Amino acid sequence: MPKLLQAKQAADLHTPGFNQRVAHEVIRSGFLDRHVPVIRALYKAQRDAMLGALERHMPRGVRWNRPAGGMFLWVHLPATLSAVELLPLAVERGVAFVPGAPFFAEAPHANTLRLSFVTASAEQIETGIAALGETIRAAQEDLR
Repeated sequence: MPKLLQAKQAADLHTPGFNQRVAHEVIRSGFLDRHVPVIRALYKAQRDAMLGALERHMPRGVRWNRPAGGMFLWVHLPATLSAVELLPLAVERGVAFVPGAPFFAEAPHANTLRLSFVTASAEQIETGIAALGETIRAAQEDLR
């Protein structure tokens, strides 16, 4: 037990040596300097594709941010909608998102959600946002 405890403490106190060597090589070789501009351009194009799709497919009352960087958009649904309740309906239409409430330290906003734009093509983004817009419209109709 003392040796297992010591190994666990060592693992928690610093990054493993192998990972450090890999990171060092990525930086030393110049790969990172070459790759970052490529990935930034790709993420920007995907972000712009999602922003455009949101403009085309979201019903009135839905708003979102325009991030300067990162990998996610933050969406605010009308106050009457819950992202947690909307999620299974969206999944039925082939699209998923992360409900936003768990990201709040206090007073979670149940009507928020987070969308990732970095793992999908522009075509997939268009299809997914269209399906999400349909899901939101259907949920709004059910509340009437």
